[in-house]
Amino acid sequence: MTKIRSRAAIAFALAAGLALSACGGGDDASSGSGGDTTLNIVGFAVPEQANKAIAAEWNKTPEGKGVKFQTSYGASGDQSRAVVAGLKADYVHFSVASDVTRLVDKGLVDATWDDGPTKGVVSSSVVVLAVQKGNPKNIQGWDDLVKPGIKIVTPNPASSGAARWNALAAWGHIAANGGTEAQATEFLKKLFANVSSLPNSGRDATTSFLNGGGDVLLAYENETILATQSGEELEWIYPDTTIKIENPGAVLKNANPKAQEWLNFVLSDKGQRQFALKGFRPIVDGVDTTGIEGVPDPNNPFPTPKKLLTVENDFESWSALSKKFFDEKEGIITKIIAESGKAQ
Repeated sequence: MTKIRSRAAIAFALAAGLALSACGGGDDASSGSGGDTTLNIVGFAVPEQANKAIAAEWNKTPEGKGVKFQTSYGASGDQSRAVVAGLKADYVHFSVASDVTRLVDKGLVDATWDDGPTKGVVSSSVVVLAVQKGNPKNIQGWDDLVKPGIKIVTPNPASSGAARWNALAAWGHIAANGGTEAQATEFLKKLFANVSSLPNSGRDATTSFLNGGGDVLLAYENETILATQSGEELEWIYPDTTIKIENPGAVLKNANPKAQEWLNFVLSDKGQRQFALKGFRPIVDGVDTTGIEGVPDPNNPFPTPKKLLTVENDFESWSALSKKFFDEKEGIITKIIAESGKAQ
């Protein structure tokens, strides 16, 4: 079983690598009105294949014809810091809003980037609990994750936006259901005590899990769907309480003018349909979500969670929660991980 899973993980990683090369600079796009234009996309690891699919569709339009792409994908926080350090970007697609705010603070992105109808959000998902096929540990919800002997894989919040969403969902399981902050803190301590691996990014966490690294993977729903589309054998559980993941996208101040046209297409029905096909939940109404592969019901791929938390309703704002939970010295989650010794 381990050998089979390992081969499958290699195939999954290879598929991601192919997506990168296909979206990279070169002669992958046909010549046309945008033939001399190369857009630099910097993003977090998880939506790489979705962005590739959107780019292919955009290249079919008059606005996108001939436009080429140079791409860089990795852990959201690391990618944000890389842009600040000089990594060329026309458009960024990060896991969390605070990674765009970092660019605003450095004068690289306009402060009005999130003023539009979607408030800067370009893709969406929810946190799920992924398990090995057959769910051998009978994981049904958050409380099962803190039982003795359960091995959890989740990325590191210091580098990964996915990890921050995971931690917020786990916190909300207690705090949004009548528990105190002290009880939520204790729950998170127990959860991180069971963490067997803290990879750098959401994609790295998926690869670790698929290689047998744990019993449960805290993940984006779309990441589990993409894994099954890539031939992996895993299942996922929707916990009674989870969180709505909202991934921001923004055009930089000094971007090629084509970057805004790209963002407009990303937010269009056609762009959002490509997101849906790769397992993301569309952020605009009316997008076709039927025929999605890799889910139990292709025509009802995105079931409604029993309790869906949001940053706005349950955590005030990204600015507030970043300081409260993820401050490098005083953040609640930062301290819990440090005390667990798992980030060493």
